[in-house]
Amino acid sequence: MECTVRWTGLSGMTFLAETGSGHVVAMDGAPEGGGRNLAPRPMEVVLLGTGGCTAYDVVVILRKSGQDVRGCEVSLKSERAETDPKVFTKVHFHFTVTGRNLKANVVERAIKLSHDKYCSASIMMEKTAEITHSFEIVDDAAPLAA
Repeated sequence: MECTVRWTGLSGMTFLAETGSGHVVAMDGAPEGGGRNLAPRPMEVVLLGTGGCTAYDVVVILRKSGQDVRGCEVSLKSERAETDPKVFTKVHFHFTVTGRNLKANVVERAIKLSHDKYCSASIMMEKTAEITHSFEIVDDAAPLAA
């Protein structure tokens, strides 16, 4: 896996990252740090990447478990150290999983497997942060759109 991060110039703190798969992500700093608030902060990108990593795992595990999963949302709330390096010290993941007749024990197992075995990002984050998670299930009785 590779990426290139390029500072866009002298007039701010905006960076463009190009991934090895050819996608571009913009990042910017806060105004008090010379940025213009044009894009997410780099540490926000770390947090959202972690959310994407674990949500991906949960959906894959639920599908492989025969669950009729229709949606998966994860909200992350974090705390960071007050002094440099300002690593994450606490991260709480709250999953809202939507589907038909989802079994709570299977959803809980999918989340646990992601955090304990498959999600590289949350496993790395666990080196500095206390990781907690919760979940809720929303039963979706509506038919799938074609």
